[in-house]
Amino acid sequence: MTKTTGMEQIRKTQKKYCSLAITFAIFAGIIFFLFDLKPIGKGLIFGTIFSIINFILMGETLPMKIGISRNKAAVFSFLSILLRYALLAIPLVSSIKLERFNIGATVCGLFMVQLVILADEMLHQFYFSTRKKKYSKKLLWKN
Repeated sequence: MTKTTGMEQIRKTQKKYCSLAITFAIFAGIIFFLFDLKPIGKGLIFGTIFSIINFILMGETLPMKIGISRNKAAVFSFLSILLRYALLAIPLVSSIKLERFNIGATVCGLFMVQLVILADEMLHQFYFSTRKKKYSKKLLWKN
């Protein structure tokens, strides 16, 4: 068994959730396009792209905070958050200024990675808790 480093684990997690987020956004976007709701489809995909960039930046800057002094880490964290907020402002301002993007769909897209993480965790909790109950019932009836 190979031992994975922290950065490899971060990238694996990023790949999993970002792939799911963009896949869902593209399929939902296609459905909106088919129903002639192009601004909603474009806004959802546009927001999701920036959500993914934000998530990747968060993962890339995380290891940089380790091993430096507390003051430097605080400044670095503040600048990192400021950069990511500025990045997230781009699709918001764009969707307000341009009619080709729906503001509500863009906001939903900005939360797409977080929603995918939440949905994944909820599915795991439901699946494993249900499976555990079924397994323990089988064990009880065997005795």
